[in-house]
Amino acid sequence: MTGTEIFGALSVALLALSRVIYFASIFKGRTRPHAFSWLIWTALSGIGFAAQFTQGAGPGAWARGFSAVTCALLAVLGYYKGEKNITRGDWAALLVALGTIPLWIAVRTPVWSVVILCVIDTIGYLPTIRKSWDQPYNEASVTYFIASVCALASLFAIEQYNLSTWLYPAVLVVTNSLMGGLLLARRPRGARMRQA
Repeated sequence: MTGTEIFGALSVALLALSRVIYFASIFKGRTRPHAFSWLIWTALSGIGFAAQFTQGAGPGAWARGFSAVTCALLAVLGYYKGEKNITRGDWAALLVALGTIPLWIAVRTPVWSVVILCVIDTIGYLPTIRKSWDQPYNEASVTYFIASVCALASLFAIEQYNLSTWLYPAVLVVTNSLMGGLLLARRPRGARMRQA
């Protein structure tokens, strides 16, 4: 195995660990995913995988492909076991994110496509942030930190570095870290690591 393949496999393994913890937390009744966030991330992980793959990311794209599949499963679970309080703001985030996908298709330049993808992905956090602001225990914060390390590993797995291949995983490092940090910060001081 080459170095990029090792990091590609590591990124998939870390994402798998993150998803196992998240799925377990859902089935234990601790986590209530917001279906809108996971629906947005399903579409974007698929698009991100396609963009990275066509631009030569190689093993650096493996985690995005795996993510697209698991995000789809989480979107379905979110519908059945997730947040039921859907607000107008949640609908707005979903419609803006999904409505921007045609712009991504129309742009046809890899760099701008990935920039748009990163913006849409970040919008995908809004329903989960809204839900978690007052209910920070309804998300497993550790899964966001693991996903951040996964995205970092995928950066080291990229075979051809250009803005189109590294920007999306770099944004995922930042956004997942911020989401995990927000969840911990919103918890009472003495109980921050409970159900991390």
